[in-house]
Amino acid sequence: MRDYVRRRPNLLSPTERDETVMKLSLRFPKSCAAAAALLLGLAALTTASCSKSDKNAATTDGTPDVLLAEWTGPYGGVPPFDRVKVGDFKPALEEGMKQALAEIDAIAANPRPPDFENTVAALERSGRALDRATTVFGVWSTSMSSDEFRAVEEEMAPKLAEFRDKVMQNPRLFERIEKVYQARESSGLDQEQQRLVWDYYTDFVREGAKLTPEEKARVAEINRELADLYTRFSNNLLHDEEGYALYLEAGQLGGLPESYVQAAAQAAADRGEQGKYAVLNTRSSMDPFLTYSSERALRERVWRTYYSRGDNGDAYDNNGVIARILELRAERTRLQGYPTFAHRATEKQVAKTPEAATALMMKVWPAAVARVREEVADMQSIADREGAKIRIEPWDYRFYAEKVRKAKYDLDSREVKEHLELEKLREAMMWAAGELYGFRFEPVSGVPVYHPDVRVWEVRREGKHVGLWYFDPYARPGKRSGAWMNAYRRQHRLDGGETTVVSNNSNFVKGAPGEPVLLSWDDAETMFHEFGHALHGLAADSTYPSLSGTAVARDYVELPSQINEQWLGTPEVLGRFALHHKTGKPMPAALIGRIEKARTFNQGFMTVEFLASALVDMKVHTLADPRGFDPDRFERETLAEIGMPGELPMRHRMPQFSHIFSSEGYAAGYYAYLWADALTADAWEAFAEGGGAWDREVARRFYDQVLSKGNTVDPEIAYRSFRGRDMDTDALMRDRGFPVR
Repeated sequence: MRDYVRRRPNLLSPTERDETVMKLSLRFPKSCAAAAALLLGLAALTTASCSKSDKNAATTDGTPDVLLAEWTGPYGGVPPFDRVKVGDFKPALEEGMKQALAEIDAIAANPRPPDFENTVAALERSGRALDRATTVFGVWSTSMSSDEFRAVEEEMAPKLAEFRDKVMQNPRLFERIEKVYQARESSGLDQEQQRLVWDYYTDFVREGAKLTPEEKARVAEINRELADLYTRFSNNLLHDEEGYALYLEAGQLGGLPESYVQAAAQAAADRGEQGKYAVLNTRSSMDPFLTYSSERALRERVWRTYYSRGDNGDAYDNNGVIARILELRAERTRLQGYPTFAHRATEKQVAKTPEAATALMMKVWPAAVARVREEVADMQSIADREGAKIRIEPWDYRFYAEKVRKAKYDLDSREVKEHLELEKLREAMMWAAGELYGFRFEPVSGVPVYHPDVRVWEVRREGKHVGLWYFDPYARPGKRSGAWMNAYRRQHRLDGGETTVVSNNSNFVKGAPGEPVLLSWDDAETMFHEFGHALHGLAADSTYPSLSGTAVARDYVELPSQINEQWLGTPEVLGRFALHHKTGKPMPAALIGRIEKARTFNQGFMTVEFLASALVDMKVHTLADPRGFDPDRFERETLAEIGMPGELPMRHRMPQFSHIFSSEGYAAGYYAYLWADALTADAWEAFAEGGGAWDREVARRFYDQVLSKGNTVDPEIAYRSFRGRDMDTDALMRDRGFPVR
């Protein structure tokens, strides 16, 4: 069983998927890595809304101890969220960087000949205090932001960038790493150790370890400026998201579901507009409004405001920021010896080259565009029959698609939503993880949290403690939009080891007190998607933290999350957990059947809006010389070149494309969701070829060869071990209902 609104990228952004981005990949060294995630990608952590009043924003006396100290308490120690103040961050980060650099210098100056233990393993042990500080810093950035915190972020971005460059450009350190790398196959290292050595060496070379001192200095200058630009891009976008709300009167609510009306009333009340209804400038608010509102003029207004974020010609306009980012990326790429930024970005991914990534996208594009033409024709037919006297425009697509869904499949998404209650879906995710992989979840109390909305579960498997799972489901001021997974602590076995601590974070709007939170199918999918990332972290079985869990290639990390979506639509899950929020009765079998029948519905829209952004991303990053770049002209010309249908926009226009301009996490990498979708479609067919969705032997093989492996082996090898062969990209076409040629 698949979804009727087929999965689409749930980008954190970097996260929504992307983006896994707020899956903090705390890479290099273990703690210096967290800093690295905050360096050239600081803005990936700065997409939270800001609140002018934050009771947690009071400064302290500047002691960094609370953030740098080892975590104490149960379960191997837990983050001290209850003791953190914004004033702690700057001194803690500065002291953490000082300590980390001293540890790095000691490794580099070791008089003993370099070997794995005194160089690479030593790097894995370094920077732990900084790691703890940056972990909590990232949580505040995404979930507890305020004006005061943003000021700290902006100050620390260039300092963290400078820190990273001091590590990556340390010549004595690289000399030792290079010698260990050269001897990796002859020095008795096991497979995981060789993989770790290769990873360190490759990263150092990619960052310019072999450049001249003058070239290194210029790269450092570029990185500092990029850190500022990424932060500026995100803050500009935040301004346009947080600074706008459309307030409706009671007579302007035509077509909107009661659950949306209640949430909109609460959102307005929270903003001091009692008796009105707020449509926020976020996807979670925009999307259902465009789907259900019968007020066409209001739909157009909401659509234009949303897709104009960062592109209003004012002080918060991102076009100039984009142009400068691309100039600097191109210059740095040339210094580092790559023909374009895209070649560098794809080098360590499964795709390996921009050409391979583009080839997969263009395999899908023509069929997706053709499907859009069919979808638009169906919509236009309904509009004509109703006497609307309109031509389908982008602000009409979702509204008339819903009418087509009802007409073709007798499927009302509001009826589906009545059965999708947040807490029951959380139970469903946990139950499915138990059935497939043996995980058990038990709620715990007394663990510090950063907000009262956050709850915590202990995770066990085969009677043993695995880790902790934190759940933060609700939107609030100071929290970035979207959904994401965090790894507060990665599993590893080094020096006795540590268990993992992960979180899932969403932005569902709370209803009135006592009212259940009902989700759309897409929102339910997003929950399962992000929980898949959490399972990837919880299943980790690595000796070294840098290779653990979700620390894998960008176009591979979405496989565990996207395949986890598939279990949502199974009769076993829907029958047990899709209970009507008033009657408690299971979703009727007939409704489940209609969902299955409509599983490829609207695939044209879903695929084209995503692929348009992915193709623009890849093309802009294959420019060798982007000087004088005009984002608006480039976007228009590229979309015309690929034959973009005029009835829908790209999912992320360039001035709001956080995945690629608030950090480098998904730059020249937005295609990764499609690549992972191809892997997912092929992997799901493995279950179909076996005993079905709940085949425990296939699940065991997926757990052993994919979920638990992390980056301990090349992902292509890991996937081949699971599937018995390489990926079949035709599976993606079959999955979306597109013709296979």
